[in-house]
Amino acid sequence: MSMNFAPLKNDTFLRALLRQETDYTPLWLMRQAGRYLPEYRATRKGAGSFLSLAKNPGFATEVTLQPIDRYGLDAAILFSDILTVPDAMGLGLYFEEGEGPKFERPLKDEKDVMALKVPEAGSLQYVFDAVTQIRTALDGRVPLIGFSGSPWTLACYMVEGQGSRDFHTVKSMMYKRPDLMHHILRTNADAVATYLNAQIDAGAQAVMIFDSWGGALADGAYQEFSLSYMRDIVSQLQKEKDGKRIPAIVFTKGGGLWLEQLADIGADALGLDWTMNLGQARAKVGDKVALQGNLDPAVLFAEPEQIRKQVIATLDSYGKPAAGHGHVFNLGHGISQFTPVESVTVLVETVHEYSRQQRQSA
Repeated sequence: MSMNFAPLKNDTFLRALLRQETDYTPLWLMRQAGRYLPEYRATRKGAGSFLSLAKNPGFATEVTLQPIDRYGLDAAILFSDILTVPDAMGLGLYFEEGEGPKFERPLKDEKDVMALKVPEAGSLQYVFDAVTQIRTALDGRVPLIGFSGSPWTLACYMVEGQGSRDFHTVKSMMYKRPDLMHHILRTNADAVATYLNAQIDAGAQAVMIFDSWGGALADGAYQEFSLSYMRDIVSQLQKEKDGKRIPAIVFTKGGGLWLEQLADIGADALGLDWTMNLGQARAKVGDKVALQGNLDPAVLFAEPEQIRKQVIATLDSYGKPAAGHGHVFNLGHGISQFTPVESVTVLVETVHEYSRQQRQSA
């Protein structure tokens, strides 16, 4: 169904993902609507909890727009959580202060795994309502990114029941009972593809898959238990909506070893963490995909001049953009809750100013 959204005024982010020429390097920040913003903290206090914030389209819209109102960012990202999908599968998502997300009913045995099903269509309607409301409220200022966790990353939480340092429980299942792990991943992949397509139908103009824990896998296991399922999702995604291309970004944290394989799964862009050299990454992937990244978030704790220096070094590392190549500036992971808001201003202004100079130079 077509919706009456305002025409897009700034399409620089989308053009970069599609490796088209841009006047400057666009940027957005992973976790840009978050606890480092005083306005976010005020809204979250009013909502009462993180889940109350994320599951209320009005609150989700408010916090998604907060960094767009404050900074000259080139894209907004849906305010939600990667664990909405397993929550809709009945695992019972909850948050403990200072300890992160947990599940009341993790997948402990074969019976639990085999009972797992793709969520009912209406169980995630609050997310799709938020997407439409945010897109409407943006009024064409910048594009809206929808997202999901990768099948493997979701499985880590679903089996461990919470975040993990060593992934002992999920890796034990993976090696002892690969059949059960593949059942979880197959179910997750179908659910994620459906979820992202529904976000596109609701108004998302680009989508991103966060493979946050893919880098915890050994070579070989990564290809079998993470990469192959992301490839399957990308193949199922809508590539166009209302005559406009919908780019897809894939980000495996710690995935630099598999960069060239990632470039072959059909996504339009690859996110990079801060361990990768952008110039070397560009040389490896050529004109297959755009790149997104990859400043170390800790740089934002430095003084303004040091931040500017590191931002310029990152842009120089990628090199001068050219037709057929694309770069979206971002952090190598989510912004820290302790980041000074003024540091983000320095970051945004430096990216825009210096990247324009790059293009104007001989």
